[in-house]
Amino acid sequence: MHTTKVAFMLLCYVKTINEVFLAFKHELNDLYNNNETEALTLWVVSEIMELSKATIKAFPEKELTVLQQELSSSILMELKTGKPLQYVLGYTEFYGLRFVVNPATLIPRPETEELVEWVLNSVDKEDNIFILDIGTGSGCIPISLKKNLPNAHISSIDISPEALQTAKINAELNEVEVNFIEADILNNSQLTTHNLQLIVSNPPYVTPADKDQMHLNVVGFEPHTALFVPQDDPLLFYKAIAKFAVANLTLGGFLFLEINESYGQETIELLNSKGFKNIGLRKDMSGRNRMIRATL
Repeated sequence: MHTTKVAFMLLCYVKTINEVFLAFKHELNDLYNNNETEALTLWVVSEIMELSKATIKAFPEKELTVLQQELSSSILMELKTGKPLQYVLGYTEFYGLRFVVNPATLIPRPETEELVEWVLNSVDKEDNIFILDIGTGSGCIPISLKKNLPNAHISSIDISPEALQTAKINAELNEVEVNFIEADILNNSQLTTHNLQLIVSNPPYVTPADKDQMHLNVVGFEPHTALFVPQDDPLLFYKAIAKFAVANLTLGGFLFLEINESYGQETIELLNSKGFKNIGLRKDMSGRNRMIRATL
């Protein structure tokens, strides 16, 4: 059905919260399962009607204004293209904070919140430590760390000027100071940050084989330079990060990595070969091997 006709029908027949849920379920059933669609719809209705999720569930017959109907229709039309809701709305939540996101940045994931939590549980929150985040994207990792480690000195690098601009906006939005640097960890001859106590990174790690299993809203819309690595060199970024960490971490310093669940053992072996100790592999909330902590 033509997009304009669908939008017109939605405006004509979607008057209540319940009808929004029914319309979204019908129009998005080829893209998302029922639970995903319900979660998306709940977020959209909460956003456009400025209601709590509890209120939405308690009053499904509450009517939308004409403007709210138009907004829900417009958002649904974008979602039907596969565009992630976070890009449609222009923001997402991460570790209790709001972050601007756009196609120049990856959308922060819940498992990365677990990585942040592991970092925070591994250091003294009052320490005056020096931290480097590699591949910052939206800035979600360093900004969340700085918000909880007020005395830390945090720098963050990314190869993308557009991502760094977004990260700077997010630092201002969340009222923290992070030193953002345009740099490529694969070619870091100009990057000198000795005496770091902690390095953290969620680098590209998705292989072409993984790509076939991924959702359209990731493959079709999120930045490929932040996602993909060659099939024949899946640890490309981990090799560079480990080499850099050996040269720039202080003795006993921490290295935290989010990893491809399929290459946990290989990543451990790489770090072992570089002289790292106390290497710990941790599962995420879904039971997948997704995080590593090591010390130099």
